[in-house]
Amino acid sequence: MKALRFHAARDLRLDDIDPPADPRPDEVIVQVSHCGICGTDIHEYLDGPVFVSTEPHPLTGASAPLVLGHEFSGRIASVGQSVSRFARGDRVAILPHLNRPGDYFVRRGMGHISDTTALVGLSSAYGGMGEYAVLPQDNVVKLPAEVSDEQGALFEPMAVAINAIDRGGVDAGSTVLVTGAGPIGVLAAMAAKAGGASRVVVSEANPARRHRLESLGLGYEIVDPTSANFGDAVLGPTEEGLGVDVAVECAGNERALADCIRLVRRGGTIVQVGIFVDPPRVNMRLLVSKAVTLTTSWGFPITIGPRVVQMIAAGQVQP
Repeated sequence: MKALRFHAARDLRLDDIDPPADPRPDEVIVQVSHCGICGTDIHEYLDGPVFVSTEPHPLTGASAPLVLGHEFSGRIASVGQSVSRFARGDRVAILPHLNRPGDYFVRRGMGHISDTTALVGLSSAYGGMGEYAVLPQDNVVKLPAEVSDEQGALFEPMAVAINAIDRGGVDAGSTVLVTGAGPIGVLAAMAAKAGGASRVVVSEANPARRHRLESLGLGYEIVDPTSANFGDAVLGPTEEGLGVDVAVECAGNERALADCIRLVRRGGTIVQVGIFVDPPRVNMRLLVSKAVTLTTSWGFPITIGPRVVQMIAAGQVQP
């Protein structure tokens, strides 16, 4: 089969490789329909290996060259003997975290943050940029008729965004600032609205991205963080001008994090989602004096998969 494989930085090759062999008892083979390109994939291409395994991974045994792609959907092509929840032809999306049974974090429903975890398309042999991929049945979620294959490929980043909003404690009436209008930032804004936020402000310095977001007509306030009135535009409509309840930083940018610290209200919450290339300088004095909760969000727990699919199917979020 054809597969796009990572060999080294700036060295991706469309290779002919063997398709997955017959699945193990608890595995399924997925014929890939659609696959997204994550920012992580771009980092791997430009500066990798970052997350790609260069030595055999302890869990999967996989190492470069390997097939990229962890945001994908497809149809079940075959199932292992012990698989009971899926059948050939089922449409599915992928949950990319591969966990070691019995792991400390897996037992607590937090396998996505374990250092023993492998990732489909980064530390496993088969990813979504090949024609077929083999996965444990626990790593696929069935798609109802209301969810398209294209939306299924966006299930993973949508789940990342929803988990970030969950960690920020967004609820009915919350005011939210999202910094960065890349895919995760836009989906985080969407998830904030679905979570009950009464006002969502998205800051983005790139005019092309601002124009694109405006053209979608999603009802967010879109502001330029480099403009002179940026702070007033965010703070002005908040209660007594004190700041937003929750800031979600999706740019991985030092200036954006500083904006979040400055514009969140005292006692508010900042969720760091974006990945920094270099360690940022952080105004800890301001952060502490405002009693702001600074938390982070990485991936998503496998347990929220069904909820994410239901939210997409119901139109609460529209990736």
